Amino acid sequence: MQHADKQQNKPELLLPVGNTESLFAAIEGKADAIYLGLKGFNARGRAANFTQNQFKTVCKLAAQNHIKVYVTLNIVIKNNEIGALLDTLYFLSNQQITGIIIQDWGVFGIMRQYFPKLIAHASTQMATHNSVGANYCQQIGFKRVVLARELTFNELKLIQERTKIETEIFIHGALCYSISGLCQFSSYLGGAGANRGLCTQPCRRFYNCNGEKRTFFSMKDNQLITKIKDLSKIGVASLKVEGRLKSGEYVYTVAIAYRQVIDNKLNITDIDDLSRPKTEWFMGDKIGDAIADNPNTGIRIGQVIDCHDGTIIFTSNIKLEKGNRLRIRTDNDVDQTAFMLDNYRVTDNTYTAKGFRGPASKGTDIYLTAYRNKKFCTELPTAATSEQKMPQMMKKNIIDKIRKQLIIKSKNETFVRIDDLEWFNCSTLQKVDKIIVSLPISEWKNLLNTEIKQPSILHKIWIELPVFISETKIEEIAKLCIAIRQKGFNKFVISHLSQMKLLPPQCRFATNENVYAYNDAAVLWLQKQGAEWFINPIENEYENMLTGACRNMVISMYFRPHLFSSRMPVKLTSNTFTDENKNRYIRYRADGITIISPENPVCITQYTNKLRAKGFNRFLIDLRHEQADNQHLTHLLKLLSTSEGIKGTSSFNFKKGLR
Repeated sequence: MQHADKQQNKPELLLPVGNTESLFAAIEGKADAIYLGLKGFNARGRAANFTQNQFKTVCKLAAQNHIKVYVTLNIVIKNNEIGALLDTLYFLSNQQITGIIIQDWGVFGIMRQYFPKLIAHASTQMATHNSVGANYCQQIGFKRVVLARELTFNELKLIQERTKIETEIFIHGALCYSISGLCQFSSYLGGAGANRGLCTQPCRRFYNCNGEKRTFFSMKDNQLITKIKDLSKIGVASLKVEGRLKSGEYVYTVAIAYRQVIDNKLNITDIDDLSRPKTEWFMGDKIGDAIADNPNTGIRIGQVIDCHDGTIIFTSNIKLEKGNRLRIRTDNDVDQTAFMLDNYRVTDNTYTAKGFRGPASKGTDIYLTAYRNKKFCTELPTAATSEQKMPQMMKKNIIDKIRKQLIIKSKNETFVRIDDLEWFNCSTLQKVDKIIVSLPISEWKNLLNTEIKQPSILHKIWIELPVFISETKIEEIAKLCIAIRQKGFNKFVISHLSQMKLLPPQCRFATNENVYAYNDAAVLWLQKQGAEWFINPIENEYENMLTGACRNMVISMYFRPHLFSSRMPVKLTSNTFTDENKNRYIRYRADGITIISPENPVCITQYTNKLRAKGFNRFLIDLRHEQADNQHLTHLLKLLSTSEGIKGTSSFNFKKGLR
């Protein structure tokens, strides 16, 4: 039965506010709630965002218009940022806000212990995608969970029936190819982490597969306006529009449409927001049609004819007006120029505009990205006051207390991760301390029926759960965990902290690299939940590891990073493809999840001695996506012991850093 408090309540319309213009657009668009970020610690670092003084004014305006305010504090936090984080939470604890949207377990742990009056919402970056995750969030103190965008309506309906926590879903705006929170691609390409609010959108880029150059991973934009009545009926609390990087005109246009549908005033089926083509994705019935042929936002209106001396000449198949915003964008998705149509003349369908600055090659497509018919205030009156910070001694005491509670020292252990049962025949496994078995769920039964011929390794085995467990598969996974336990395996590695709730009694667990612990506060939270050990996030940097007190993490020394982890299939004629720099990538698929990894592995075994000298002694050799080869494993273990590397491999962010 569906919980009574979720039935037939009108959901709130939650709008994005990335700047002052969109704030006034949201107010005029009749928002029930807005979400916005301060200058730091939010997943839209490229948005204008708000200073403390501006934020106070925003809260006053919101209160005057009976609008709730949610603050985005939804990135992972580095160790040297804990002090600034405490300042931010201290400031927010003295403001009139409705909730804080967070991703980092350390932020949550700090909020619960030191700022208990602040209300926490679990960000979609936490990748909560079933009722187990939602219920876990409620049990530990979250008020709301922002569910993953990859859910079908049936899955969402079941979650609603099985949970009491408030739920929030995205109904409109840009979609990521990867499950939110599980994308490492941007970070891998240059250290600009998606989990740090700096995504460079590798999913929007062109790739080459067997001579076909396309944007294989560029999603259409989400639009669920025809589903609003159904979503309201099952009790979704909040309907969220993506777009903190969008204009005020976009916010207003989208808001007005959804406002009228939510209020049962109009039956709207499409919105002209000048974005990409639309999809209902898993909420609809055309999942395979969700990839966009063109990654650009806006409407393609024509092509550049010529550009010289500040004058651009281009064609347009629609009538343009003064103030329209245009953009020129090239295939590499980097060289792009936006400009406003101002000083121009038109002859037939050809426009000659002066005052243009930027690159524009002949034949390049040009897009209309904003009509600019509706304008909003861009000034936010603020009183000049000093920034509020937590008293220094109070801050120091909290940081010291976190460090004192940590299990700091590291055991001297070697871990190996495998995804093929053939590895059990390799004698070298006897030399390692722990074996992580990461099988597709479809192969768990094979494990149950496999006789392991090396009894000495049985006590070393830890069974790993998948990153995504559909609501319809929860019972099956729980039963398999019981069967695994009855087989004699009582140790598990979980991919989402809530998965501990799927394990039978008296089982032990650890967390993998998808349960992010970038700071000592996050490590402490995992420790308090009962995790025996945890794998260091693969995009973490050496400097951040050093600045923390913890040395107990397991460090991946050889692995093929999962750059994309997506529920969305991708149409490739081959499992290998290249980017514009000829770097090769491989597509894998298991348990309904598409994984994209680089062909060349990441290897930092050359830094083993350096890490040991700093107190790190737990190392992982990850052999997923590789055929069982005892000689290969022996060689890797030797490199680890001699602190030697492998030519032609990457060190990811270990030395270059994570921004």
